[in-house]
Amino acid sequence: MLVKMQYLNMAQRGNSMYINKRSSRLPYSFYKLHQRSFSAVSDSGLKFFSLPAVLPDELCNLKKLEMLSLNNNHLRELPSTFGQLSALKTLSLSGNQLQALPPQLCSLRHLDVVDLSKNQIRCIPDIVGDLQVIELNLNQNQISQISVKISCCPRLKVLRLEENCLELSMLPQSILSDSQICLLAVEGNLFEIKKLRELEGYDKYMERFTATKKKFA
Repeated sequence: MLVKMQYLNMAQRGNSMYINKRSSRLPYSFYKLHQRSFSAVSDSGLKFFSLPAVLPDELCNLKKLEMLSLNNNHLRELPSTFGQLSALKTLSLSGNQLQALPPQLCSLRHLDVVDLSKNQIRCIPDIVGDLQVIELNLNQNQISQISVKISCCPRLKVLRLEENCLELSMLPQSILSDSQICLLAVEGNLFEIKKLRELEGYDKYMERFTATKKKFA
């Protein structure tokens, strides 16, 4: 049976984890898996003591899920079945222990916004070119390398890379000259922003930035 859930929040708060859910119910197998961790169960949500380092596969049975928040837990990876969340539009994994860009995200064709800030990601590999997201937040990681394939993301408009470990030479210039990105946030890296403005392609980037700004003025 497909569960018609559209929103699931599993954010950690102190020593407890809260799940707020909108629409119907979680599958029984999901409850059974975590029954020892529940301190409260109600129609409005579930309260856990903690999340495991790896999410249960049962979560990926929520085929109608559109928004998923898993902030401030201890997640190191996503289950191999995560790509089955085919309706997912917004995913927040901020404040976990991910060390790499989860490849499962590349199979989610309706994903619009991904927040991977405050993790331990060091490198953005070639698979990033398969992402369909509009906004990608990678702030406050440990990123020192980015594949040029990030410029191939067909829908990527907003790329946030603030407070990482990037040298200017490791930032692909094609992000400026040959991508769809119209908002690039790179403050707090290992270079001065004025040096970015001297790179080839910066004028093209500013054309996109200005055009987008005018749309929302």
